[in-house]
Amino acid sequence: MRVKRSAPIALAAIAIACGPSITPLTPREPVPVPAAVDSREPGETSAPAPAPAPAPAPAPTPAVAAAEARADAEYFDENPLMVPVAGVAPSALRDSFNAARSGRRAHRALDIPARRGTPALAAMDGTILSLRQNTLGGTTLYLADSQRRFVYYYAHLDRYHDRMSEGVQVRQGDVLGYVGTSGNAPRDFPHLHFQALRVDSGKRDWWNGPPVDIRPHFQLAGRDRAL
Repeated sequence: MRVKRSAPIALAAIAIACGPSITPLTPREPVPVPAAVDSREPGETSAPAPAPAPAPAPAPTPAVAAAEARADAEYFDENPLMVPVAGVAPSALRDSFNAARSGRRAHRALDIPARRGTPALAAMDGTILSLRQNTLGGTTLYLADSQRRFVYYYAHLDRYHDRMSEGVQVRQGDVLGYVGTSGNAPRDFPHLHFQALRVDSGKRDWWNGPPVDIRPHFQLAGRDRAL
């Protein structure tokens, strides 16, 4: 399937709407990643008041960042990543990871345009951690890969596949949901907001893991495993 180019007005709208401030609500009782995950949502009224937020972690040194990049490349060489939208080839993806967004933000994710209703696929084998609705991301889900190295965030879905629920094991290419414009996505620009978060075993809030520029690591075109 060829991805259609959107009109300039739609591109301008998405630059305002879609970004890392799609800070999705944290999951209810997620499958642990790692085992010591805190399942309480920050600010959830039914839970005790959260402790003050820790100071932001310092940026990694160039040497540490280079080592992480090499480790990521090796991991994805051994575990080829599939484009999570049916019919889209890696060569069709456009870099938007560092694109500017409103409020002096950077995107830190990948937007994959597609027709409304196009299947959104499991990029890797793994486990569905959370299915949530929120104002910014709309219909969203989190998928952890089977080795618990990365968590993948899918946003702006039109709906979930009927078999999706938290804790379900999926295979690469399984249909998880369908591309849409839920949340704050422009209504005339259906797309999948896809973000890869590196799991840090020393942190409890895995949903806030450092985002990784995943685009260079895709090797497989999106293909529904059932076809």
